[in-house]
Amino acid sequence: MKVEIWSDVVCPWCYVGKRQFEAALAQFEHAASVQVVWRSFELDRTASRSPAVQGQYAQRLAEKYGCSLEQAQGMIDNMTGVAASVGLDFRFDLARPGNTFDAHRLLHLALARGVQDPLKERLDRATFSEGLRVSDHDELTALAVEVGLDEVEVREVLAGDRYTRDVLADEERAAELDITGVPFFVVDGRFGISGAQTPDRLLRALDRAWSTRTVLEMVPADGAPGCEGDACAV
Repeated sequence: MKVEIWSDVVCPWCYVGKRQFEAALAQFEHAASVQVVWRSFELDRTASRSPAVQGQYAQRLAEKYGCSLEQAQGMIDNMTGVAASVGLDFRFDLARPGNTFDAHRLLHLALARGVQDPLKERLDRATFSEGLRVSDHDELTALAVEVGLDEVEVREVLAGDRYTRDVLADEERAAELDITGVPFFVVDGRFGISGAQTPDRLLRALDRAWSTRTVLEMVPADGAPGCEGDACAV
């Protein structure tokens, strides 16, 4: 069973949602049969590739939502508390959000190489706990190499346009599904879950999807010839 999660690496609720989903999956009886795929979603496609200055997160929030600095800081404090409740150490005083398109391209490379979830985790932690620049190619390369990707291949991807179509395809699919915010979970291609839901709710969705999944119904073959393994009757 596949679970696709639309997410951005500069979205704090996405990181919290990742932890909530992991908690749900740890309780799911059929977790070994679940394939998790992280899908691309850019919260701000116009974001600069030059990352913001550290220590200005509250100012950016105030400008975005038209609120006071005090209100913006209250939002940050609330988010920090929520993150701490699921074991995450958010440091908004260090956070430097920027353009995430290349980070998403690397996540597609990581998917092809079997290390997508470790890279997703590393990018989230870099953004929200360490203040690293996920729009910077040198820092992206270092993070990708940490999780096992080949440095030469990573630099080749970043220098070119590989996986651009994959990122755009994810975003087009999100538009088709009317996904306007993240995290957004699609379970078995049939159940959509919006937001950083509690582990209990996510677990119920996994259980429902598993119990109602379509089972292949066999039509009697009536002895028709075919090949099986390395044996092929002719």
